[in-house]
Amino acid sequence: MSASTSISPARYLVGAVCAALAFVALYLFFVRSYNGQIVDQLAFDGAEFGSRSVTPLTIQLLDLVPLISALIGLVLTLVIAAVRRNWPTLLVALGAAGAAVATTQVLKYAVLSRPDLGVAGYADNSFPSGHTTVAAASALAVFLVSSPRMRPMVAAWGSAFAVAAGLSTVANHWHRPSDVIAGLLVVAFWGCLAGVVLSSVQPAGAAVARPWRAGRLAWIVVPFSVVTGLAFVITVLRASGESTETLIAYVGGMAAIVAAGFAISLVGTRLFARLP
Repeated sequence: MSASTSISPARYLVGAVCAALAFVALYLFFVRSYNGQIVDQLAFDGAEFGSRSVTPLTIQLLDLVPLISALIGLVLTLVIAAVRRNWPTLLVALGAAGAAVATTQVLKYAVLSRPDLGVAGYADNSFPSGHTTVAAASALAVFLVSSPRMRPMVAAWGSAFAVAAGLSTVANHWHRPSDVIAGLLVVAFWGCLAGVVLSSVQPAGAAVARPWRAGRLAWIVVPFSVVTGLAFVITVLRASGESTETLIAYVGGMAAIVAAGFAISLVGTRLFARLP
């Protein structure tokens, strides 16, 4: 344990800006550019390989994700906040989670669009993923009200749940990989804004704990990032719509979701390590 006399909101503001920029870059490439649409669509088409074995299970999971996420997240958030008597943080956590879900719906249905660039396949805009946002937002609320010592574990399990929900949407042909990662970034953005608020009102000299388990997530992020990079390069160079290319794109897209989900979790744990 250590003490800190001040916690600068600037670190969380920078995190919010980075999440927003990553979201915009993702949208401009995978939704607004021809090459991006090709890569994303090949991964979407390649989901046929995954849906053959997991669709019955994932359909049931997807149908229950919004309700289960909201209920479990709300109950855990309320219980932890009540035990710790941390009502201001509870309000901020619920506000951030609700804002993330609302932002995704507004962006997908009222702001963003998917232009027709001649790429065959599912034409409607599905960016970002609502299911993924709900799952990640629920995990965010629990993460924010948890104690610093418990946050690494909460972040890891919450990310695993959100990533599983996102993978299921791709396997079921509901979303493309970029939609899922975009949903995670929306939640990351509002999580950082919550950090700005909490750090601004945090009392001086509060005790904090170090994220002693957070570094283990790097063992997940690094290999999946490598797979993502290799699959992306191969897909771009050999994109033809053949079964081999769609399978490679699908594997790369799923690996990208895992890498992005746990990378956001790792960064978030580091950012909030000094916040009591």
